[in-house]
Amino acid sequence: METFTTKTFKLGELKGISSKTTEEHLKLYKGYVSNANLIFNKLYELKSEPEKNAYILAELQRRFSFEFGGMRNHEYYFSSLSGGAKEINKESKLFLAIEKEWGSFENFLMHFKFVAMTRGIGWAMLYYDKAYDKLMISWVDEQHIGHLVGLSPILALDMWEHAYYLDYIPSEKKNYVEAFFENLNWKIIEENFEKAL
Repeated sequence: METFTTKTFKLGELKGISSKTTEEHLKLYKGYVSNANLIFNKLYELKSEPEKNAYILAELQRRFSFEFGGMRNHEYYFSSLSGGAKEINKESKLFLAIEKEWGSFENFLMHFKFVAMTRGIGWAMLYYDKAYDKLMISWVDEQHIGHLVGLSPILALDMWEHAYYLDYIPSEKKNYVEAFFENLNWKIIEENFEKAL
């Protein structure tokens, strides 16, 4: 049973991110979808006897959050690079919310890029908290550790080495972060924000 489906993305040539990197990265994304389905179905199969299968259920449940997180994070990531680079609309609700939170779009970029340079593997994330009407930037370890509960992801930047190692050595990951922002389709990110409101 296929519960989760692999999405397709309209990725053209990207500045500073090679087609080989994108091709390999998409294979990893497909693996997350496949593993999320595999584990989800196994959990469903074993749940009729929870006491008998307690150990395996617990371990599969832990693994599911990793695979599902990897699937969903990559969907935000690749969507934001789809359809060609488009600048942020300076009259959009997202731009106005960014300026309200950080004082300027430039301050937001500086803060987000700083978080992206966190040592280790993970994700730099921009979230919207509807309860407090607030944008927040945070770091997520691996694919799932540290996600801010109840908040909607607006923008996701993959900082695992697989996202850039064919193009940049680890000490040059700052160049990858810059390339990511050069290729963003802010219209998609603005839509993510609109949906979260």
